Amino acid sequence: MFDNLTERLSSALRTLSGRGRLTEDNIQESLREVRRALLEADVALPVVNAFIHQVQQSALGEAIHQSLTPGQAFIKIVQRELTTLMGSHHQPLQLQTEPPAVLLMVGLQGAGKTTTVAKLGQFLQKSKKRKILVASTDVYRPAAKQQLQLLAQAIGVDFFSSDLADPVDIARAAHQQARVKFYEILIVDTAGRLHIDDKMMREMQQIHQVLNPIETLFVVDATVGQDAVTMAKAFDSQLPLTGIILTKADGDTRGGAALSVRQVTGKPLKFLGVGEKSDALEPFHPERLASRILGMGDVLSLIEELEEKTDAKKKEQLVNKFKQGTRFDFEDFRDQLQQMKKMGGMMGVLNKLPGAHQLPDHLKSQLDDKLFTRMEAIINSMTRQERQLQVVMKGSRKRRVAQGAGVQVQAVNQLLKQFEEMQQMMKKMRSGGIGKMMRGFQGLLPPGLMGR
Repeated sequence: MFDNLTERLSSALRTLSGRGRLTEDNIQESLREVRRALLEADVALPVVNAFIHQVQQSALGEAIHQSLTPGQAFIKIVQRELTTLMGSHHQPLQLQTEPPAVLLMVGLQGAGKTTTVAKLGQFLQKSKKRKILVASTDVYRPAAKQQLQLLAQAIGVDFFSSDLADPVDIARAAHQQARVKFYEILIVDTAGRLHIDDKMMREMQQIHQVLNPIETLFVVDATVGQDAVTMAKAFDSQLPLTGIILTKADGDTRGGAALSVRQVTGKPLKFLGVGEKSDALEPFHPERLASRILGMGDVLSLIEELEEKTDAKKKEQLVNKFKQGTRFDFEDFRDQLQQMKKMGGMMGVLNKLPGAHQLPDHLKSQLDDKLFTRMEAIINSMTRQERQLQVVMKGSRKRRVAQGAGVQVQAVNQLLKQFEEMQQMMKKMRSGGIGKMMRGFQGLLPPGLMGR
């Protein structure tokens, strides 16, 4: 996400890194590149012009702190203005109302509304510990209700089932059941169309009147660029939108919609859909995204993911093993690979670390998640005794494991070598040698990643 924009902005800002001071000339030079980068990212022209003007005014009037170089100072200004452009701070869902708090989801067909209903249900269930009911008023798309019902079952939230044919009647009945059964949150999916039409809007308005939702969320596909902003404006003219959810943000390498939507519509961007899995929904934090766009990483989100998506019991077991000096085995290694997959794979983690965009493409390709899937397959092909290091992996065992995993013996040898280096790193960590640990860590990454 935002790969192209990050690269272009980083290049533009590097031009100031060697300057002794900020002047109107070198600021203008960098701003021309920033402007070009934003336009290529499909950011709306009025938004780009306003942003550039604000950065210029701030840069010319900024007193440079003695500890900052001109380049660092300018990056700080751009980061601050980017954050302001996207809404300054995270705006959570408003749920403080007499139960049930109704969340109405609207948008065009194909934007991912139904899957977003399920993702939002899971997010609220996990983070807020609320009793949730989901309902579908889509009587037009074949199997729309069945899709939401299956998704609800998969994530463990309740689904409102009804034989009613009228969308407004379904909404009314779902709201009644939510009140009677003491649900705290009701999330209602609505029908989408291929384009905005009067019939669709009238139906949405009637459903809105019946439900009186505390949040009316517009769900839109991030990959459509500026069309996402245009659609949001059109819906807001007919419905009182309270927020926007951008889906498929992981497929949007330009990022124009995310950067434009708040400024153009005045509505806060509340969530980003970043994948197909039910937990691939992130609260939108403007300040964190601004840091990621500028290649400064997003360590806070990474920490939150570590807390949320990794197994606390397995982490504790590994720490205890480490303290007791017990050998790190292949079962521990497999656990770590599985935890990494839950967090979006190696690149999902690296993209939240500062400077990750500077990795050469050939190194990024070596960190492809297929590599980790293959490593897990090799470990799964081992016997329990082999995984727990109770036997020596000789030629016949390697051939059997390779055949079971569908790989060459060379891949098994490579994994064994990497695992041996990881064990050595663990020993160095136990002895307290952090410098030794960092040098040992080189063996676990592709050559050249840590300056080798």
